[in-house]
Amino acid sequence: MELQGPVPSGDSCNSSTTEGKPRAFNPELLNMTAEELRVRYLGPRRSGFFVPVCTTYLLIFAVGAVGNMITCLVIVRHRFMRTPTNYYLFSLAVSDLLVLLLGMPLEIYEMWSNYPFLLGAGGCCFKTLLFEAVCFASILNVTALSVERYIAVVHPLKAKYVVTKNHAQKVILTVWVFSFICSIPNTSLHGIQALYVPGWGVVPDSDTCTLVKSPLVYNLLIQVTTIVFFFVPMAVISVLYLLIGLQLRKEKLLEALEAKSGSRSDYYSVRLQLKKARRRQVTHMLFMLVIVFGICWAPFHTDRLVWSFVTHWTDQMHRVFQYLHILSGVFFYLSSAVNPILYNLMSSRFREMFKDVMCHRRSQRWRSCKRSPSSVRTTVRSTVLEHLPGSHGLPLSDMEDNEGGPVGDNADEGEDPYLLRPFPAGRFSSGASTQGAEPCDYNTASPQLVTLRSKLQRQ
Repeated sequence: MELQGPVPSGDSCNSSTTEGKPRAFNPELLNMTAEELRVRYLGPRRSGFFVPVCTTYLLIFAVGAVGNMITCLVIVRHRFMRTPTNYYLFSLAVSDLLVLLLGMPLEIYEMWSNYPFLLGAGGCCFKTLLFEAVCFASILNVTALSVERYIAVVHPLKAKYVVTKNHAQKVILTVWVFSFICSIPNTSLHGIQALYVPGWGVVPDSDTCTLVKSPLVYNLLIQVTTIVFFFVPMAVISVLYLLIGLQLRKEKLLEALEAKSGSRSDYYSVRLQLKKARRRQVTHMLFMLVIVFGICWAPFHTDRLVWSFVTHWTDQMHRVFQYLHILSGVFFYLSSAVNPILYNLMSSRFREMFKDVMCHRRSQRWRSCKRSPSSVRTTVRSTVLEHLPGSHGLPLSDMEDNEGGPVGDNADEGEDPYLLRPFPAGRFSSGASTQGAEPCDYNTASPQLVTLRSKLQRQ
């Protein structure tokens, strides 16, 4: 995440260079110690903001690492969670874990000791490549996810053939390969450079991972990649969600007309309404994900653009940019921790799966975990729907719907990720409010309810 100042040409990432910044000979420098030279030209060895920034980073690390690991476990462990949409969320979680587990420790160490860089040319290349690739892969994953949502909502017939697991896997693989390829140019501009002072020589312990090629090429590259990998995708995503919003509004108007005509009493109409409710809920959650993503990444790209456009710096500009750089770093890493929090806030299904994973970690007997209210609502809804015409005793719980469904609409709608639970069946079957509904008493439950409860507990 670190931005490197412009320095003259040197070797690439493949080797080190001792050719530092060219300076006119200054006799006063001959009497200075190596430490004084390092402080004069490279700045303090330790950042003055190390304690507050490191504390913030560690908090983000703890939340993000645990949250993203559980996200991956939830998708891997539960077969009904392996949906096209969830594959993109899994890819985002992997991207966030790479940043938190590999990128953040490197930056914390550099804030603790800015020089010398101890990992050599290979470590310098790895750090630069990692940050660039993750940056590109994240925005491309979000863009692909938005396109998938657009097709599922606006063109549901095409979704049967486009929004599939195989297609999602191919897109994700392409995204990562393309991201690493696009990261190579910037990586090739960086390398290890030691401070060289005319008349003094190479200053020991001054190796830094920095820009060693033309600053003009670097600035142009930053400007182009910011446009291609941030502004253009965010514009495309904005248009897609605008079209999605118009489609959802149209559907709500149609549902209002159907409600007036009394056609909601039909079982298949109920099933369709539940499916549409799930689709709207996951779309709203993903829309919030995009909003948070844009907010968190905007300071990072602003930081890069400011550095690439400004050529003459004053002391005041340096101070302002220093705070901007710290702020962009916090938001950069915050974007890697906020997604699991968002899933928990907006999705009762994810909360249930989260609890499932946590209980398995504590004990193999996860049945002892307290059942969430949403689980009870799902069971009640399933029991009520058993008595609807044409139901054949099949519950409309999300888990049951997903088992053995087709690749098309059911793969997209029935298996949508981390959904808020749909409205209870009573709201659709009778049109009345469910606020006064009697709670479920497991002691007096029907045999069908007991069987369903046992089935859910075994999953």
